[in-house]
Amino acid sequence: MNLPYKNIMLGMLLGIAGLGLVACGDKTAETTTSAETAVAAPAGDEEKVLNIYNWSDYLAEDTIPNFEKETGIKVRYDVFDSNEILHAKLMAKNTGYDIVVPSSNWARLQIDGGLLQKLDKSKLTNYGNLDPDILAQMANLDPDNAYMVDWLWSYTTVGINVDKVKAALGDMPMPENAWDLVFNPKYTSKLKSCGITFLDAPTEVFPIALKYVGKPAHSNNADDYKVAYEMLAKVRPDIQKFSSGGQIDDLAGGNVCVALGWAGDFNLARNRSIENKSPQNIEALITSMGGYMFMDTMVIPADAKHVDNAHKFINYILRPEVHAGLTNAVTYANPNKAATQFVDEEVRNNKTIFLPAEDVKKLIPPGNVDNATRRVMTRYFTQFKTGA
Repeated sequence: MNLPYKNIMLGMLLGIAGLGLVACGDKTAETTTSAETAVAAPAGDEEKVLNIYNWSDYLAEDTIPNFEKETGIKVRYDVFDSNEILHAKLMAKNTGYDIVVPSSNWARLQIDGGLLQKLDKSKLTNYGNLDPDILAQMANLDPDNAYMVDWLWSYTTVGINVDKVKAALGDMPMPENAWDLVFNPKYTSKLKSCGITFLDAPTEVFPIALKYVGKPAHSNNADDYKVAYEMLAKVRPDIQKFSSGGQIDDLAGGNVCVALGWAGDFNLARNRSIENKSPQNIEALITSMGGYMFMDTMVIPADAKHVDNAHKFINYILRPEVHAGLTNAVTYANPNKAATQFVDEEVRNNKTIFLPAEDVKKLIPPGNVDNATRRVMTRYFTQFKTGA
């Protein structure tokens, strides 16, 4: 990370402190008790196996091989492309996984549901490498940082193929608010010619859509979602696809020119297009309205069978060189203060990866809504996708 990183994180805290990183609703005494009593099982003579469930395209090539070589632990590594998929698997119990990587607001839901177990920090000798500002922010959702360790963080925004967008818009200038590129039919009607893609995740799309129409990003008012849906319905005919796991390849291959997605993926798409010898001028835009911040976290499911191995892997990731390797490979910021010197200079100085403090302040902080609102959100998103 670059030298202003400390100030960036302080800016982040100032920008979202007091908002409380809204914890989820519908808590009950029973679920709270189950969360409090879910603690790490004592380590026995575990078999040398570790089962991990993480986001796609979220590793350096040598992360797993180096861990396996050093420890003799065989890793089974599966991927998902939305928090909704991961949450459903945890709710079904008997996941078969020892580490999963939900975003922090979803991890809060899982803590309250008794689906996770506490960390044994005595086994995390590299824990001191984490930036205190990151830990302080995480504590808003995870008091005492008892369950979560940040993997990487970024934000949801608009990504574009600059050349294709300019060609599609013709004489029309770029909008002052880049969210118009995906939410305003004046622009989407032109950009559909080169392809528009949205994340296939209601909890990623609706906070931004709500803010765009002047409503609270984490509203629990069903009428607010109706307003946001009506805005989205107007651009639905212009959207080519919904994808959370395929945007990197779609942008890198020139199949789409505009995406509502993750900033880290847009930087990765540009790099991949260069590697594929078909360079695309892809940019993650820093919007005047701001995007949606997320922090993806390593947590241990309550039913994990290889808890000691899970701690070994988390501790391995917290090594400065390893965490920096993740950032260099996937262009997402990491929370490891000691990793700064190992991050490639080009990545360290990329202001769409390590946002300036004033842009961090504009981001929508992670948050949750109550269960009734979540059902409303899901229903409207399904209507949006199907064009109903």
